[in-house]
Amino acid sequence: MELIHRGKVRDVYADGGDLILVASDRVSVYDVVLPTPIPGKGALLTALSLWWFDQLADIVPNHVVSGEDVPAEFAGRAVRVKRLDMVKVEAVVRGYLTGSGLADYDATGAVCGIELPAGLVDGSRLPEPLYTPTSKADVGDHDMPMTFAQTADELGADLAARVRDITMAVYRRGSEIALDKGIIIADTKLEFGIDAEGTLRLADEVLTSDSSRFWDAAAWKPGQTQPSFDKQFVRDWAKSTGWRPDDAEAPEIPQDIIDATLARYIEAYELLTGRRWS
Repeated sequence: MELIHRGKVRDVYADGGDLILVASDRVSVYDVVLPTPIPGKGALLTALSLWWFDQLADIVPNHVVSGEDVPAEFAGRAVRVKRLDMVKVEAVVRGYLTGSGLADYDATGAVCGIELPAGLVDGSRLPEPLYTPTSKADVGDHDMPMTFAQTADELGADLAARVRDITMAVYRRGSEIALDKGIIIADTKLEFGIDAEGTLRLADEVLTSDSSRFWDAAAWKPGQTQPSFDKQFVRDWAKSTGWRPDDAEAPEIPQDIIDATLARYIEAYELLTGRRWS
């Protein structure tokens, strides 16, 4: 095998005609990889993504060849996948107002240029989910918001519309499934690629605690910080240290934050899948 790409969290190896996508235990916040891994995170992300790919297979084909036929050293945290020409846009959808969307709304009354009703607060459910794509940045760079028109210029109108429409369908299906399990998916980002036959496929990870905001539905209350099962906990901790993404060095994660983050990831996996994590 040959290492051909190292991302913020995933490493990609060439293996014959396929790729081996390995989920590391690295964690990134605000597009910066922190120096401390969270042991077991990669295996959790892999297992949850495989579960979601099965739930969504009737909406969009995916890149999975096998979750088991992988090198022994990567067993449990790797997937054998098709080679794809990756779409150069991250497909982001927001069903609730929070994070950078909230900051944009507070400043402009809109999110990524999409006007919203007055009076919304942190955690408000949006009248309709919003498609707010971003650029796909390299490691060390930051993803930047794009309008749909910009994605059409980048990808072509047909492909841009297909990515948008599938993203919205995935979010709606995922949100329904998750809410039934007690989890609100506040927002998420998806990635797509095109295979050798020209088929658009869902790729990378899908609806995980790294790529989504998962909130406790029973405790959801607009106007406050929502109890979550995702890496927002690490983001909040990193911000509390005084660190900023443009600083030269990112802080080491203390053990209590590692343990609490992993516990949240495990709880999300078990709630969603109905399976015990071991």
